[in-house]
Amino acid sequence: MEQDLTCSGQLSYLGTSWRKDVAFAGYGVPLQGDITAGKMIFGVEGVCPERRRQLVQLLDIDLYQRLTTMSDGQRRRVQIAMGLLKPYDVLLMDEITVDMDVLGRMDLLAFFKQECEQRGATIVYATHIFDGLEGWISHVAYLEDGRLVHGGPRSILPEMGPGKKLLHVVEEWLRKERDARRAKTAAAAASCGAEQQMLASVVPSRTPLMPNKHLAFFR
Repeated sequence: MEQDLTCSGQLSYLGTSWRKDVAFAGYGVPLQGDITAGKMIFGVEGVCPERRRQLVQLLDIDLYQRLTTMSDGQRRRVQIAMGLLKPYDVLLMDEITVDMDVLGRMDLLAFFKQECEQRGATIVYATHIFDGLEGWISHVAYLEDGRLVHGGPRSILPEMGPGKKLLHVVEEWLRKERDARRAKTAAAAASCGAEQQMLASVVPSRTPLMPNKHLAFFR
């Protein structure tokens, strides 16, 4: 199924880096050409004109502004528009709203919710920014060391009660994880220290300032 999604183009990805491979320059070169946003957006073929118009309006993109004169947030909007021009079945997102203002971020989340409800799309969003997500998420997955610790529909998670802020819920999980990690590290350090102390009591010290018969033996 994963191969089918990838090969058919139904799986899309949006991340923080916006790069391309350039001949004789290398791989992963930052995309910052001196071209207008409109030339980039209208240069994508096979796009529904209405969807393109909706995204340009939603993300408040100036089609005549050049990328080299844009702020980080403005470039992020163009990047997002480029990634959403063609419909998808599954969208993977990684911290894509980090450079966006509050209104732009909330409008984009509303668009994603509409995509899920009207087109049946599935969106997986990895983020450290939790403001405003309470009414948007349907499921939660919280990982520790590659293991799923908290997960499932938000309705079955006792922490996600009415009026509960997602930020506060995740903060509680993170603090518990941090405290457990610190306790584990302290226990390991104490155990290592006890072993070193035991070895020190058995193995004689051999320093130039405190000669002993072992040092003398190796002279």
